[in-house]
Amino acid sequence: MTSQTLPIRTVVVDDDFMVARLHSSTVARLDGFEVVGVASTGAQALAMVKDKRPELVLLDVYLPDLTGLEVLRRLRGIGVDCDVIVISAARDLDSLRQAMQSGVYQYLVKPFELDELRRRLDEYARHRARMRGQDPGTTVEQDEADRLFRTGSSGRSRTSLPKGISAETVQLVSSALASAGEEGLSATECGEAVGIARSSARRYLEYLVESGAADVRHRYGSAGRPERRYQRAAQ
Repeated sequence: MTSQTLPIRTVVVDDDFMVARLHSSTVARLDGFEVVGVASTGAQALAMVKDKRPELVLLDVYLPDLTGLEVLRRLRGIGVDCDVIVISAARDLDSLRQAMQSGVYQYLVKPFELDELRRRLDEYARHRARMRGQDPGTTVEQDEADRLFRTGSSGRSRTSLPKGISAETVQLVSSALASAGEEGLSATECGEAVGIARSSARRYLEYLVESGAADVRHRYGSAGRPERRYQRAAQ
């Protein structure tokens, strides 16, 4: 960070005191970031973000009064456009969809290693620096738009994904696998959970297998062909 570059003002929101302290200390140690507040409830988070006007909020979903997603909706409703990284144990697809629809930058599922949080924050800082380096009136071509438009939790750019594979649907399918646990999902079950056709679900599941994010096994029934079942790869 140069002397002319202001730090990224960050608010940490988590109802667990120890987790909040751990995350805030991690952020504070990173070059280019500054923790300007820590909140443990939705009401505190709303008041703090309105007062401090941070560039980034690390937002938990499970709070004692309001959910983090409700906090996010209210902030967007009053025109607060800070960037948000959701950090939560909430793994259900509805939470993920709501977060995506509200324009969160990334969705990080607990538990995770602190190195992963550092990596996500570093990626965010680089993305923000690229965006700030652009003249607001500059027009861009598709390749540049793809490069600047981050994809969230996968950390991949849109141009690195195979044709016909979207980062948003990859995230939804990954979340469905995480929720299924050891039992895993068939392509049909995955399609129903995510809201896409079975053939599309199969394509995304195979992509996750090829990329090492999922495993596949065969389950043999009483008759007919074995069923392919997919599960999240062991971490």
